[in-house]
Amino acid sequence: MDSAHRHNFSFNEAISFMVHCETQNEIDYYWEKLSAVRAAEQCGWVKDRYGLSWQIVPNMMDSMLKDRDPKKIARVTQAFLKMKKFDIAALKRAYES
Repeated sequence: MDSAHRHNFSFNEAISFMVHCETQNEIDYYWEKLSAVRAAEQCGWVKDRYGLSWQIVPNMMDSMLKDRDPKKIARVTQAFLKMKKFDIAALKRAYES
């Protein structure tokens, strides 16, 4: 993969890297730097100019989705399924409402 020779394969979503972010500024920064294929943007996923997939996720989502309240989990899930880039404030509103 690191040679200058042509290869008979390409990247796909079977391999992705996760970028864990504390703040919306971090999410925005990595999204801007990594997203090169607008059609691939979905639920925190982006694809870079090489075709490699990345997941740009807020750390707080992990605890939200592990909550014992299924209604909270459902609200957060419904909120993030509509998003391309995760919006921490909107996820918090969904979780707390």
